[in-house]
Amino acid sequence: MRSPGDELDDLDARHLRRGLRRIDSPQGPRVHIDGRDYLNFSSNDYLGLAADERLKAALIEGVARHGAGSGASRLICGTLGPHDELEQCLAAVKGTAAALTFSSGYAAAVGTLTALAGKGDVVILDKLCHASLIDGARLSGATLRIYPHHDLDRLDSHLCWAVGQVDPATGRILVVTESVFSMDGDRADLAPIVELKERHGAWLLLDEAHAHGVLGPAGRGLAAELGLADGRVDLLMGTLSKAVGLSGGYLCASRPIIDLLINRARSFIYSTAPSPAVAHAARHAIEWIAGPLGDERRRSLWRHVHHLADRLRLPAHSAILPLILGDNATALAAADDLRQHGYLIPAIRYPTVPRGQARLRITLSATHCEADIEHLAGALASRRPPDPAA
Repeated sequence: MRSPGDELDDLDARHLRRGLRRIDSPQGPRVHIDGRDYLNFSSNDYLGLAADERLKAALIEGVARHGAGSGASRLICGTLGPHDELEQCLAAVKGTAAALTFSSGYAAAVGTLTALAGKGDVVILDKLCHASLIDGARLSGATLRIYPHHDLDRLDSHLCWAVGQVDPATGRILVVTESVFSMDGDRADLAPIVELKERHGAWLLLDEAHAHGVLGPAGRGLAAELGLADGRVDLLMGTLSKAVGLSGGYLCASRPIIDLLINRARSFIYSTAPSPAVAHAARHAIEWIAGPLGDERRRSLWRHVHHLADRLRLPAHSAILPLILGDNATALAAADDLRQHGYLIPAIRYPTVPRGQARLRITLSATHCEADIEHLAGALASRRPPDPAA
């Protein structure tokens, strides 16, 4: 029988072993590790709210008003006022009839897909969809089809096939994509995807995890930026753990879909409800993101994104800028060298990204300063990918 040590040795040999890193400071543009400060370019705290004094005050207020814990699953005794108010706020911002919150983005993905798809259904995913979406699709028991990243001809072909496989009276076809892909930072070609799913009578689940707060009017996401947030996207998924600065996940949709999730989403039914204090604070954060504070933070974030992307000759589609280095050892060495010079940037390897595409994943925050960006650009200058136009 193999031992855990044997498996760890194998991970070591392939430069795939991971470990936990203790940080002794709040999340922010600078973090404190092992007695030293680092410029932090690893966080998804895109608008710098995670340690914002206003958000901390809202969380403290939530504890004072509603307590620290929810006590049980919401179907038992855990549906407290802050959960309901947060979901009303999310539905209003996203332009849907209803919303449901989960303990994490992973729970939202797995709970939604297993509740809405099953035997006799077909789920079609972009190859680079997040692991939570892939896991949810696999666990659903539906037939899975994967199309190569951004390959809409293949998506059309899969949809044509699915229409012939699914009973039109009892079956369901569900297309799944992210609006901003978490490791490449690129955007889905959303308008033609919507047209394809409508042509074939399918539903579309759009994960806006890395777009909410960053893209679109009032930070409402890619669907809103493209004028598609008017009911043409059936399922709008997102997270409270990135631009919102807290934790949790959500699904915004029609009232019947949300009611079905309440009855079938096992990650919702069988989990203690998130802290009411977090729900209270999240509602405030969602409102701030949609208002003047959000507009100000987005302007700052996009200045930083364009500054660094221009210096490194990279496209600027989101707050995520990947430097693809190839093999695992090279990416690990680059991340270690940058850490020696005071920069915290993770080396991302298989299975998070495909084999041979290990990279540095750089993420920017509105609360970085111009000097931070300029220093990083200098440190990365020798590691940027070759200019394809050169």
